[in-house]
Amino acid sequence: MEAYKQEFIEFMVDCEVLKFGDFVTKSGRKTPFFVNTGFYRTGTQLRRLGEYYAKAIQEKFGFDFDVLFGPAYKGIPLTVAATTAISELYDRDIRYCSNRKEVKDHGDKGILLGSPIKDGDKVIIIEDVTTAGTSIQETLPIIKAQGDVDVMGLVVSVDRMERGQGEKSALAEIEEKYGLKTTAIVTMAEVVEHLYGKEYRGKVIIDDAIKAAIDAYYETYGA
Repeated sequence: MEAYKQEFIEFMVDCEVLKFGDFVTKSGRKTPFFVNTGFYRTGTQLRRLGEYYAKAIQEKFGFDFDVLFGPAYKGIPLTVAATTAISELYDRDIRYCSNRKEVKDHGDKGILLGSPIKDGDKVIIIEDVTTAGTSIQETLPIIKAQGDVDVMGLVVSVDRMERGQGEKSALAEIEEKYGLKTTAIVTMAEVVEHLYGKEYRGKVIIDDAIKAAIDAYYETYGA
Protein backbone atom coordinates (compact mmCIF):
# COMPACT_ATOMS: atom_id res chain seq x y z
CA MET A 1 0.00 0.00 0.00
CA GLU A 2 1.33 3.43 -0.92
CA ALA A 3 2.66 5.54 1.94
CA TYR A 4 0.16 8.35 1.34
CA LYS A 5 -2.73 5.90 1.74
CA GLN A 6 -1.41 4.70 5.10
CA GLU A 7 -0.93 8.31 6.19
CA PHE A 8 -4.47 9.17 5.10
CA ILE A 9 -6.00 6.31 7.11
CA GLU A 10 -4.20 7.50 10.25
CA PHE A 11 -5.13 11.10 9.42
CA MET A 12 -8.84 10.15 9.33
CA VAL A 13 -8.51 8.49 12.73
CA ASP A 14 -6.70 11.53 14.18
CA CYS A 15 -9.42 13.87 12.87
CA GLU A 16 -12.20 11.57 14.17
CA VAL A 17 -13.52 11.39 10.63
CA LEU A 18 -13.32 7.58 10.59
CA LYS A 19 -15.20 6.01 13.49
CA PHE A 20 -16.21 2.51 14.48
CA GLY A 21 -19.37 1.61 16.41
CA ASP A 22 -23.08 1.58 15.54
CA PHE A 23 -24.23 4.02 12.87
CA VAL A 24 -26.88 4.41 10.17
CA THR A 25 -25.89 5.60 6.70
CA LYS A 26 -27.81 8.10 4.56
CA SER A 27 -29.21 5.13 2.63
CA GLY A 28 -30.57 3.60 5.88
CA ARG A 29 -28.02 0.84 6.37
CA LYS A 30 -26.84 -0.01 9.88
CA THR A 31 -23.06 0.03 9.71
CA PRO A 32 -20.16 -0.61 12.12
CA PHE A 33 -18.04 2.13 10.55
CA PHE A 34 -18.75 5.69 9.49
CA VAL A 35 -16.86 8.35 7.55
CA ASN A 36 -17.87 11.93 8.31
CA THR A 37 -15.78 14.52 6.48
CA GLY A 38 -17.57 17.24 8.43
CA PHE A 39 -14.95 16.60 11.13
CA TYR A 40 -12.21 18.17 9.00
CA ARG A 41 -12.44 21.53 10.72
CA THR A 42 -9.14 23.38 10.61
CA GLY A 43 -7.02 24.97 7.92
CA THR A 44 -4.22 22.45 8.48
CA GLN A 45 -6.62 19.52 8.19
CA LEU A 46 -8.14 20.86 4.96
CA ARG A 47 -4.69 21.49 3.49
CA ARG A 48 -3.64 17.90 4.17
CA LEU A 49 -6.95 16.52 2.94
CA GLY A 50 -6.53 18.43 -0.32
CA GLU A 51 -3.07 16.92 -0.76
CA TYR A 52 -4.39 13.36 -0.37
CA TYR A 53 -7.14 14.03 -2.90
CA ALA A 54 -4.60 15.60 -5.28
CA LYS A 55 -2.40 12.48 -5.12
CA ALA A 56 -5.36 10.17 -5.76
CA ILE A 57 -6.52 12.32 -8.70
CA GLN A 58 -3.03 12.42 -10.21
CA GLU A 59 -2.66 8.65 -9.87
CA LYS A 60 -6.01 7.84 -11.54
CA PHE A 61 -6.68 10.71 -13.95
CA GLY A 62 -3.53 12.78 -14.37
CA PHE A 63 -4.43 16.41 -15.00
CA ASP A 64 -5.98 16.31 -18.46
CA PHE A 65 -9.17 17.96 -17.24
CA ASP A 66 -10.39 21.51 -16.70
CA VAL A 67 -12.76 21.67 -13.74
CA LEU A 68 -13.06 19.92 -10.37
CA PHE A 69 -16.72 19.99 -9.30
CA GLY A 70 -17.73 19.60 -5.64
CA PRO A 71 -21.47 19.16 -4.93
CA ALA A 72 -22.94 21.33 -2.15
CA TYR A 73 -22.38 21.38 0.67
CA LYS A 74 -19.47 19.16 1.69
CA GLY A 75 -18.05 19.21 -1.82
CA ILE A 76 -17.43 22.97 -1.63
CA PRO A 77 -14.41 22.88 0.73
CA LEU A 78 -13.22 19.64 -0.88
CA THR A 79 -12.93 21.17 -4.34
CA VAL A 80 -11.21 24.30 -3.00
CA ALA A 81 -8.72 22.26 -0.95
CA ALA A 82 -7.97 19.82 -3.77
CA THR A 83 -7.46 22.42 -6.52
CA THR A 84 -5.20 24.41 -4.19
CA ALA A 85 -3.15 21.28 -3.48
CA ILE A 86 -2.92 20.43 -7.20
CA SER A 87 -1.53 23.89 -7.82
CA GLU A 88 1.02 23.62 -5.01
CA LEU A 89 2.12 20.01 -5.54
CA TYR A 90 1.97 19.71 -9.32
CA ASP A 91 1.95 23.32 -10.61
CA ARG A 92 -1.29 22.71 -12.49
CA ASP A 93 -4.03 25.33 -12.46
CA ILE A 94 -7.37 23.47 -12.34
CA ARG A 95 -10.59 25.48 -12.01
CA TYR A 96 -12.97 24.73 -9.17
CA CYS A 97 -16.76 24.80 -9.20
CA SER A 98 -19.63 23.92 -6.87
CA ASN A 99 -23.38 24.26 -6.94
CA ARG A 100 -25.71 26.22 -4.71
CA LYS A 101 -28.71 24.53 -3.18
CA GLU A 102 -30.77 27.58 -4.16
CA VAL A 103 -30.39 29.59 -7.38
CA LYS A 104 -29.12 33.12 -6.70
CA ASP A 105 -30.93 35.84 -8.66
CA HIS A 106 -28.72 38.85 -7.91
CA GLY A 107 -25.01 39.71 -7.95
CA ASP A 108 -23.13 36.54 -8.84
CA LYS A 109 -26.25 34.97 -10.32
CA GLY A 110 -27.01 31.34 -11.03
CA ILE A 111 -26.67 27.96 -9.42
CA LEU A 112 -22.86 27.72 -9.54
CA LEU A 113 -20.07 28.94 -7.28
CA GLY A 114 -16.52 29.41 -8.51
CA SER A 115 -15.69 28.88 -12.16
CA PRO A 116 -18.40 28.71 -14.81
CA ILE A 117 -18.60 25.46 -16.77
CA LYS A 118 -18.60 25.87 -20.53
CA ASP A 119 -18.85 23.80 -23.71
CA GLY A 120 -15.91 21.46 -24.14
CA ASP A 121 -14.87 21.40 -20.48
CA LYS A 122 -13.63 18.14 -19.00
CA VAL A 123 -14.97 17.76 -15.45
CA ILE A 124 -14.14 15.50 -12.53
CA ILE A 125 -16.52 15.30 -9.56
CA ILE A 126 -15.13 15.22 -6.02
CA GLU A 127 -17.18 13.85 -3.10
CA ASP A 128 -16.57 12.70 0.45
CA VAL A 129 -17.86 9.12 0.31
CA THR A 130 -20.29 7.16 -1.82
CA THR A 131 -22.44 4.49 -0.17
CA ALA A 132 -25.31 3.68 -2.52
CA GLY A 133 -24.51 6.07 -5.39
CA THR A 134 -27.61 8.23 -4.95
CA SER A 135 -25.91 11.66 -4.84
CA ILE A 136 -24.43 11.31 -8.33
CA GLN A 137 -27.98 11.22 -9.73
CA GLU A 138 -28.49 14.77 -8.41
CA THR A 139 -25.07 16.08 -9.41
CA LEU A 140 -24.78 14.99 -13.05
CA PRO A 141 -27.87 16.86 -14.33
CA ILE A 142 -26.58 20.10 -12.79
CA ILE A 143 -23.26 19.77 -14.62
CA LYS A 144 -24.78 18.57 -17.90
CA ALA A 145 -27.19 21.54 -17.90
CA GLN A 146 -24.22 23.91 -18.26
CA GLY A 147 -23.40 22.85 -21.83
CA ASP A 148 -21.63 20.22 -23.91
CA VAL A 149 -19.51 18.96 -21.03
CA ASP A 150 -17.43 15.79 -20.68
CA VAL A 151 -17.85 14.45 -17.14
CA MET A 152 -14.84 12.16 -16.93
CA GLY A 153 -14.88 10.72 -13.46
CA LEU A 154 -15.54 10.74 -9.74
CA VAL A 155 -13.08 10.75 -6.84
CA VAL A 156 -14.11 10.04 -3.24
CA SER A 157 -12.12 9.81 -0.03
CA VAL A 158 -13.21 6.30 0.95
CA ASP A 159 -14.66 3.47 -1.15
CA ARG A 160 -16.97 1.68 1.28
CA MET A 161 -16.91 -1.35 -1.08
CA GLU A 162 -20.57 -2.19 -0.65
CA ARG A 163 -23.48 -2.71 -2.97
CA GLY A 164 -25.19 0.22 -4.59
CA GLN A 165 -28.69 -0.23 -5.99
CA GLY A 166 -27.95 -3.77 -7.22
CA GLU A 167 -25.28 -6.40 -6.61
CA LYS A 168 -22.25 -4.39 -7.75
CA SER A 169 -20.44 -1.79 -5.70
CA ALA A 170 -21.74 1.77 -5.83
CA LEU A 171 -18.62 2.94 -7.64
CA ALA A 172 -18.83 0.07 -10.15
CA GLU A 173 -22.49 0.90 -10.79
CA ILE A 174 -21.60 4.55 -11.38
CA GLU A 175 -18.90 3.52 -13.86
CA GLU A 176 -21.30 1.24 -15.70
CA LYS A 177 -24.39 3.47 -15.67
CA TYR A 178 -22.78 6.83 -16.39
CA GLY A 179 -19.56 5.87 -18.17
CA LEU A 180 -17.38 7.52 -15.53
CA LYS A 181 -14.01 6.43 -14.19
CA THR A 182 -14.02 6.30 -10.39
CA THR A 183 -11.36 6.20 -7.72
CA ALA A 184 -10.91 6.66 -3.97
CA ILE A 185 -8.01 7.75 -1.82
CA VAL A 186 -8.43 4.47 0.07
CA THR A 187 -10.80 1.50 0.15
CA MET A 188 -12.25 -0.02 3.30
CA ALA A 189 -10.20 -3.13 2.58
CA GLU A 190 -7.07 -0.97 2.80
CA VAL A 191 -8.37 0.61 6.02
CA VAL A 192 -8.90 -2.81 7.61
CA GLU A 193 -5.54 -4.07 6.34
CA HIS A 194 -3.73 -1.12 7.90
CA LEU A 195 -5.56 -0.91 11.23
CA TYR A 196 -6.68 -4.43 12.15
CA GLY A 197 -4.90 -5.86 15.18
CA LYS A 198 -2.30 -3.08 15.25
CA GLU A 199 -1.77 -0.39 17.86
CA TYR A 200 -2.02 3.20 16.75
CA ARG A 201 -1.34 5.89 19.35
CA GLY A 202 -1.54 3.25 22.07
CA LYS A 203 -4.89 1.80 20.96
CA VAL A 204 -6.02 -1.00 18.65
CA ILE A 205 -8.51 0.77 16.40
CA ILE A 206 -9.90 -2.38 14.77
CA ASP A 207 -9.92 -5.24 17.26
CA ASP A 208 -11.40 -8.71 16.78
CA ALA A 209 -14.93 -7.59 17.73
CA ILE A 210 -14.97 -4.67 15.29
CA LYS A 211 -13.42 -6.82 12.58
CA ALA A 212 -16.19 -9.40 13.09
CA ALA A 213 -18.84 -6.65 12.82
CA ILE A 214 -17.26 -5.36 9.61
CA ASP A 215 -17.16 -8.89 8.17
CA ALA A 216 -20.83 -9.41 9.07
CA TYR A 217 -21.75 -6.09 7.45
CA TYR A 218 -20.06 -7.11 4.21
CA GLU A 219 -21.83 -10.47 4.25
CA THR A 220 -25.06 -8.46 3.95
CA TYR A 221 -24.02 -5.42 1.93
CA GLY A 222 -20.67 -6.29 0.40
CA ALA A 223 -20.33 -6.01 -3.37
